[in-house]
Amino acid sequence: MIVAFYISGHGLGHASRAIELMHALASTAPGDTRIVVRTSAPRWIFDRTAPSSIDLQPIEVDTGIVQIDSIRIDEAETARQAARFYRDFDRRVEDEAAVLREVGADVVVGDIPPLAFAAAARAELPSVAVSNFTWDWIYSVYDSFEREAPHAMPAIQRAYSCASLALRLPMHGGFEPMTTVTRDIPFIVRRSTRDRRDTRRRLRIADDRPAVLPSFGAYGLDLPYDELARSDRFGMVRGDFAQLDEHDLHYQDLVAAVDVVVSKPGYGIVSESVANETALLYTSRGRFVEYDVFAREMPRVLRCRYIGQNDLLAGRWADAIDALLEQHAPVERPSIDGAAVAARYVIQLARR
Repeated sequence: MIVAFYISGHGLGHASRAIELMHALASTAPGDTRIVVRTSAPRWIFDRTAPSSIDLQPIEVDTGIVQIDSIRIDEAETARQAARFYRDFDRRVEDEAAVLREVGADVVVGDIPPLAFAAAARAELPSVAVSNFTWDWIYSVYDSFEREAPHAMPAIQRAYSCASLALRLPMHGGFEPMTTVTRDIPFIVRRSTRDRRDTRRRLRIADDRPAVLPSFGAYGLDLPYDELARSDRFGMVRGDFAQLDEHDLHYQDLVAAVDVVVSKPGYGIVSESVANETALLYTSRGRFVEYDVFAREMPRVLRCRYIGQNDLLAGRWADAIDALLEQHAPVERPSIDGAAVAARYVIQLARR
């Protein structure tokens, strides 16, 4: 069985959950399964965490959102990049259909580039969408799309309507073009399997005050790290990959080891905080409609609290951290076996 993945290059959340699905496929699919990955997401995340046998093929498969940093969006440039990409979308679809035929793909999985589903349909292959949102929903609030990219939204929606199946993750929005083929599945997550106390010992995380991890993903954020490190009310932990590698640890082990993660709400860090039962101090992230869904739904499944951007950027975190840690545990414990569920769907579709 040959599975072709198309993964959005925006941020790291799309790649990290797609990688979890790859691991689930590798453990449940036939032994001769081959995984081909087409994406502009950074190679290092695949080198660090994906199955070693994947065939990674760097290529632009969508344009996502143009970000200034982790909490600011360039809406006008987002529309301009989409206009460029979708202007010759039919050529891209034909090119990708030819690639799918050449590699002998049996099924296409997309998280969540529209190109994946249009190309699969052109190549007469089944396709599976896996995501908590669709790009037409994200773009729908940007007036700049009407001015700069009026052709983009129709192309995106037509492409999404080609999907054979859509597996919709929790805290979702969009999916209107795929309504008739949409199925809800549990969280796909990266969950630590390491002993929390051992991880803290290995990383020399002190127990005399809350351990706090700033996590601002692929785009980073200019924070007063030196000042934060001097706090006598919490201990700041930096996500040093070299240190994690030295101790054979992964990022989810670090999330599980700390008391609080400080971030903007995106699927990756929210799902990892849920899975590893770590409190989340979150800030706003510009006009990204997914944010409203997270802000509304996170408190049911995650101990979380809002901090304004002014306080975040000035390093005034201590009071918010204390208040967060005084909150009660969430009332729900959601299922986190979405990768195994999605893998079964993909295998079934490939065998039809």
